Amino acid sequence: MAEKKQFLKGQLLLDSGQLGGSFFQRTVVLICQHDREGAFGLVLNRPAGALAGDVITIDMPERLKNFPVFLGGPVQPSALSFLQSDVFIPEANVMNNLTLGHSLEALVEAGESFSASQKLRLFAGYAGWSAGQLEDEIKRDAWLIHPASMDLIFDPEPEKLWRRILHLKGWKYRILAQMPEDLSRN
Repeated sequence: MAEKKQFLKGQLLLDSGQLGGSFFQRTVVLICQHDREGAFGLVLNRPAGALAGDVITIDMPERLKNFPVFLGGPVQPSALSFLQSDVFIPEANVMNNLTLGHSLEALVEAGESFSASQKLRLFAGYAGWSAGQLEDEIKRDAWLIHPASMDLIFDPEPEKLWRRILHLKGWKYRILAQMPEDLSRN
């Protein structure tokens, strides 16, 4: 019997402690697309230190100009992506009521929405894996898998997200969360 392939769309990947020295050290990645051809994800816990109004030159709603931009990954750092959540998004493409967008027009449209429950997060760049690459990294225990939720995706303190999720996963992961980033300084 053929083994059924597990796709991880709508799941979080966390650095398992083996990605030290790489872009992905201590990252939390939301997998937005995953199929036989590869995977696409966005790093949730790397603020770029810039606001949308500083890096996007088109005319946009005033409220969007103060949204922080995150480093979505090392691939195409000038590419724009955004996550949008609301109470009901019938055509959500990542998980229930969460959609991924890439166009400036869609971002402006989302920014013009008057929904009090809407959440947005903007990203420059993305994380990408070719066919089988992510599965190989998971087999090598480079990543931990954790269920995504809106609370985690739009965490108000993204810099603490990796440690927070490790604490949620239980005692053995709490040890990993307490380790210094550079073990030579221990």
